[in-house]
Amino acid sequence: MTAAVLDGERLLQRLPPVRGRLTAMRPLADLAWFWVGGPAEVLFQPADVDDLAKFLAGCPEDIPVQPVGVGSNLLVRDGGVPGVVIRLGRGFAGIEAEGTRVTAGAAALDARVAQVAAAAGIAGLEFLRGVPGTIGGALAMNAGCYGDEIKDVLREAHAVDRSGRRVTIPLAEMGFLYRHADAAEGLIFTAALFEGRADVPEAVIARMEAVLARREASQPIRERTGGSTFRNPTGHSSTGGEGDSDERKAWRLIDAAGCRGLKIGGAQVSEKHCNFMINTGTATAADLEELGETVRARVKSSSGVDLFWEIRRIGVIISQSKTA
Repeated sequence: MTAAVLDGERLLQRLPPVRGRLTAMRPLADLAWFWVGGPAEVLFQPADVDDLAKFLAGCPEDIPVQPVGVGSNLLVRDGGVPGVVIRLGRGFAGIEAEGTRVTAGAAALDARVAQVAAAAGIAGLEFLRGVPGTIGGALAMNAGCYGDEIKDVLREAHAVDRSGRRVTIPLAEMGFLYRHADAAEGLIFTAALFEGRADVPEAVIARMEAVLARREASQPIRERTGGSTFRNPTGHSSTGGEGDSDERKAWRLIDAAGCRGLKIGGAQVSEKHCNFMINTGTATAADLEELGETVRARVKSSSGVDLFWEIRRIGVIISQSKTA
């Protein structure tokens, strides 16, 4: 998206009243893990599901609306985001475990859901300990790692559509594919019901901690990064570590194209895992996006394989960076 002028105060005048918070021209860089990007024209933080549904029902249809989570897999462009950006907060972060089921709000951290399930002796959700972000984002992209995905444990999702109507979507209607959910278009997820299996808490916790240790050993999780940059072209369910032997994994294609450590401006392909980009401290969103597109072009040239972005990119492009 290009050439948009944001006017948050003017947009506020067109929006319905809420019980939550509406903020004009709210910077988004501190809400995304890359720490780059411009403001939301208006940021809406709903108080609860009723507040969200009423707002969407009263929001003019021509105003763009899009949800964001904690920004773990998000690149906000430097020109900011037109329309209303919705960020769910405490009213959507509850987690309850009963029997072999876990109910979690869309703003609940994936890692926290795994921990609650483990403490309750519910197995099957351990992989969420290695998935950055929130349940809402995990639903939207069928998140997963090391062979397990949301589709393997989800029973049903709850959401609000653009008209403010509340909907319940059973697993069979989510349309899950590799890193994609067909049902996510136009929906704002509010909660999910997961089904696991009974196990001894100590055993579940041990497996969960093994997932975390594997992730820490193979990925640059202490850096300003945004998770896996590209989907694996073969449709595998996880990025994996760099000990993975599949030659068509995205990281192997990137490495073979000579992109490990590649820099553009303040953006760099991680030396530790080259399917991750890093903001070294001075990157702009343009640096990061240009770096990603450069990697895609080099992989295409060297292997003939098209890589597709896994990181979600939103907002207005206002500049281009220079190769360092």
